[in-house]
Amino acid sequence: MTHTTRSRVLLDNGGRAPWHPLARQAFEQALDDGWADPRRLHAEGRRAAALLSGAREAVAAALGARTEEVVFTPSHTASLHTAVAAAAAGRRRAGTRVVVGAVERAAVLHAAGHGGLERHVVDVDRSGRVDEAAMCEALARPGAALAALQHANGEVGTLQPVEAVHEAARDAGVPILVDAGASLGHAPVPDTWDVLAADPGDWGGAPGVGVLALRSRVRRRSPFPEDPGALVPGGVSVPAAFSAAVGLQAVLADRDAQDARRRALVERVRTSVATVPDVEVVGDPVARLPHVATFSFLYVDGEALLAELDREGIAVGSGSACTSSSLEPSHVLSAMGVLTHGNVRIALDRSTTDDDVDRLLAVLPGAVARVRSALGVEGL
Repeated sequence: MTHTTRSRVLLDNGGRAPWHPLARQAFEQALDDGWADPRRLHAEGRRAAALLSGAREAVAAALGARTEEVVFTPSHTASLHTAVAAAAAGRRRAGTRVVVGAVERAAVLHAAGHGGLERHVVDVDRSGRVDEAAMCEALARPGAALAALQHANGEVGTLQPVEAVHEAARDAGVPILVDAGASLGHAPVPDTWDVLAADPGDWGGAPGVGVLALRSRVRRRSPFPEDPGALVPGGVSVPAAFSAAVGLQAVLADRDAQDARRRALVERVRTSVATVPDVEVVGDPVARLPHVATFSFLYVDGEALLAELDREGIAVGSGSACTSSSLEPSHVLSAMGVLTHGNVRIALDRSTTDDDVDRLLAVLPGAVARVRSALGVEGL
């Protein structure tokens, strides 16, 4: 008798997607050609420097920036921490207040209240969209050093009013940091930013690298001790940076086709899940990322539900996208005023198929029912 094992379904691709094939190929090539220190003057160092310069040029072109405005960092978190610290330090004379949306990544929220900075948090509505008027008003008041607003929320998918807030920030003379970690490579990112951070792991590039771009007009001061790499002491992995750039070019080349395909899959998920009893499907239904969906179940323990789905061969996320290892209640969902427990978050990769979504939708209602039964709350 022949036994077959069904392959696992990975639907937790936000921030750490499977390698894009061309990104993997680029990484392997750069291991041979870019292993040396790009700051060295010998031939090996010059080859590594050429790869790193080409990677910066490619990412800059994708962002509508100049090559010298782009640097690679060790991670997306490092990009966000450095962006907040460096841009705020450059405006110490203007003030120390950092205006942030309540659903920003934990890295931004923590950095905005660190090192003598004053964090000013702006509320969001039930879709997760920041209160545009309140944010613009906060920027107009004296003492604002920096604004921070994600392009889209990686947990619920909702797009933010970046263009309008950027206009208000520009009128107030305040630079704006746009976190494009969940959106670059998946959705068009407007050029209405002064500082931008992006995450190559989210589009299938090599892990261990982040993207940070600062317009030349932005005053900044390095938060680190003196080093030749003022914003990135010690430099970064050249193979990882090269992989990030090649992967970004690859996903942008077929982004429109992937958008339509994944948006249709997400709409199927949102529509089907809404029929499960006592569920809340969250995030803006229209102005959203094409590949992210989040929903929460009443009377369900999130950790138990993840384990139940994992036994069925389906990997999903839960809790906050940036602190999910702790399985603490999501600060994003809490800020939105929606159900926080029994949460499932999915982020579809380019390799996600109709069959993968079919399996999730076939298994999910039974998994929810079993968790409720184990807790003795079925039929409430």
